Amino acid sequence: MDSGRLKAAAMTEHGYTASKQKYLNRLRRIEGQVRGIERMVDEDKYCIDILTQVSAVTSALEAVALALLEDHLGHCVAQAAAEGGDVAQEKIKEASDAIARLVKS
Repeated sequence: MDSGRLKAAAMTEHGYTASKQKYLNRLRRIEGQVRGIERMVDEDKYCIDILTQVSAVTSALEAVALALLEDHLGHCVAQAAAEGGDVAQEKIKEASDAIARLVKS
């Protein structure tokens, strides 16, 4: 990217900007769940109870990831597609790679 495009990209809102507080609240809640799991391990809680909480945190993180992906596709990729050219191809490849990483996890 040339420096003009970098500056423009830095000043552009991200797809999640309108929901930023919602994301921060969800991530703080997940952070609290992770601390709870740490406490459970420290207190020698039953393995299955810990695994249940790990599963809940995993599901919560996946929900955040899917929501961020939806925001990215609806904003960043759609905007790049409207512009066309190399920018569109880069954003589509970037989104495709992100989806591949999510599917593997």
